[in-house]
Amino acid sequence: MAVPFLYRAWVAASRVILPVAGRRSMAKLRRAEVSSQRAREKLGHASQPRPEGQLIWFHAASVGESLSVLALIDRMGRALPQAHFLITSGTATSARLVGSRLPPRTRHQFAPLDAPGPLKRFLDHWRPNAALFVESELWPQMLRRTHARGTAMALINARLSQRSIESWQKRPALAGFLFGVFDLILTQNDAMARAMTTINTPADRVTPGINLKSMAGPLPQDEETIAEAREALEGRPVWIASSTHPGEEKAVLEAHRQLLERIPELCLILVPRHPERGDEVAGLIASYGLTHGRRTRGHMPREQVYLADTLGELGTWYALSEIVFLGGSLHPIGGHNPYEVAQAGAMVLSGTHVANFAETYAEMEAAGAARLVAGTQDLADRVGALLRNDIARASGVAAAKAYAAGQTDKLDSIAERLITALRLRGESDA
Repeated sequence: MAVPFLYRAWVAASRVILPVAGRRSMAKLRRAEVSSQRAREKLGHASQPRPEGQLIWFHAASVGESLSVLALIDRMGRALPQAHFLITSGTATSARLVGSRLPPRTRHQFAPLDAPGPLKRFLDHWRPNAALFVESELWPQMLRRTHARGTAMALINARLSQRSIESWQKRPALAGFLFGVFDLILTQNDAMARAMTTINTPADRVTPGINLKSMAGPLPQDEETIAEAREALEGRPVWIASSTHPGEEKAVLEAHRQLLERIPELCLILVPRHPERGDEVAGLIASYGLTHGRRTRGHMPREQVYLADTLGELGTWYALSEIVFLGGSLHPIGGHNPYEVAQAGAMVLSGTHVANFAETYAEMEAAGAARLVAGTQDLADRVGALLRNDIARASGVAAAKAYAAGQTDKLDSIAERLITALRLRGESDA
């Protein structure tokens, strides 16, 4: 296959910009308190030895993509008890969160920059038997240099925006050159599978899969913190608003103010999507005349609102209520993962802008495990009704738990399909 001009141009450009890009990416990690040894992983210098035997590499972009594959790695690890796994991602946040939840026989490294030197060092050291790329994290040289070594490759949870699809359609030679490296392309849904076949991908290797983000493993919980929080709450009713974005906290706080008129002892646990917005959100809470405590100040939930402005504790807060409103959904952001809530044993409320998880929400709504709300008043009414009606709340919680339990077979099927397509099962694993 002829090498497209755009690919050759990118290879040449990457050699020129590597010194600057390398310094910047390493400096960014160092500012996030990543050690200098680990920051050098961006240049392909491994900080851990390669384990003996079969190594399966997963490459993701950031937090959501990295966490989405943990449950899949766990399933594949059970089917391949001799295999080892490597996850690469690009951000310090993803490294921290993934590092605390790694499945057995799994390592994390920062992804090498897409340039000849870093990739050669990375691939020479790790020598993956298979490489799985997540969603749309498609670096040209990473794909082609991995393929050139004879590595079995898959694109999983494939998702491209309409703009990306249209861009690839204008460059069919480049699309074929890059997407042709994959032995299997698993899309998030049927529509994306159809779209992928319009951009010169090998149609016989494209098949609908599932949205792996809807099947990430259970969020970690800190039992000691849960016990302290429950003691502080003294049996008060609680509802949670998590992963909220700018503008959404206003709707949530107004709903909570209305609810307090009917249920004066009610506590709201508010978890912004980005904890660094803690001061901003705290000021907003005060502007509504509501009392509040903050996790970053060492407080426990004793006031009208508890601002959980830390990272990585979402599972702990989910343990405190059976009602969770998920943000990123009152405005056209796309919604966040409802499966994590269902796994924690809570019913999901969400705004109507859930394009990123449309199929999951449709299934959960049909099962009675989730409800979409139109805005502030609808949110207040829904939360109030669930708090007052124990039977309705218990029914929603039971439906959420049943939905979460029912996804296991789907994930096992995906794991088996990948193992077969990537020729990963040896005689000792059969």
